[in-house]
Order: sequence, then C-alpha cells, then structure tokens
Amino acid sequence: MAEREFTGRHAAMVFGGAFALIIGVNIALAYNAVKTFPGLEVANSYVASQEFNDRLAEQAALGWTVRADAGDGQVILSITDAAGAPVQVADLAATLGRPTHVRDDIAPDFRFDGTGYVAPVELGAGNWNIRMVAHAQDGTEFVQRVVLHVKR
Repeated sequence: MAEREFTGRHAAMVFGGAFALIIGVNIALAYNAVKTFPGLEVANSYVASQEFNDRLAEQAALGWTVRADAGDGQVILSITDAAGAPVQVADLAATLGRPTHVRDDIAPDFRFDGTGYVAPVELGAGNWNIRMVAHAQDGTEFVQRVVLHVKR
C-alpha cells in the first residue's frame, strides 16, 4: 500500500477548516448572547449612578429583609423589618422570570396574607429572579432582585 503524501493543499484545507469552525462557534455564541439579553436595566446609567448612594441609604434605613420561597403552586415573598416582624407595604410590583431571558417573565398577583405576600404560580425547576419594587408606608422606594431556587 502506497503512503499518502500530505501536501500544501491538505494543510490549507485543515487550516481553513479550523478557522471556519472557530468563526462558526463565535457567530453561534454571539447570536445566542444577543438573543437572550433581557434588555436595559436603566435608561440612563450616569443619572442612576449619581442617585444610587442616596437610594441605597434610604433602603438600608428601612431595615427590611426579603426572602422568596416556592412550593405547592405558589410563590411566597416574605418582607420583614429589623425586628423580624412582617412588613405590609403601601404597594408592591414584581416581575418573576429567569435570569437569562425574558421569555418566561410574568407579573404575579401578590397578596398580603398577614405574614407575607403570596401569589399562585407554578414554576419549573431551576433559578428564578423576582425583580420587585415596593413602597413603604412613608413612600420610601425599596427595589431589590430576589433570587429563587426551585428544586424538583
């Protein structure tokens, strides 16, 4: 059996194939990164950065702690004060969704039950985020992203 010779043409095909593979993978990754980008967090990041410390101090002064749990077809959002007592806010708006895309985003109808805010929601396993905006009785805005891990 005759030995096959590795020519310059073969080297060019291997070289070209390797670059085509690298470029193809980069295009696929860039496409998926743009496709799953959930959008802007703020309209003007400079203005948001100038107000950040003031908003953070106001939120910290409330002394609130937020925890999210899911089970039995409902999501429970517990907001407690520094003493551990449940907090009833003036208003609450929340978006529940996956951290990587907005396809599954919903706005649950949270209702205060005396100990926390409960909404009927069936969630699949995995990581979820609750992006909440609440207002204290005195009007102080409280904004937080709460991570929720659902196990099945």
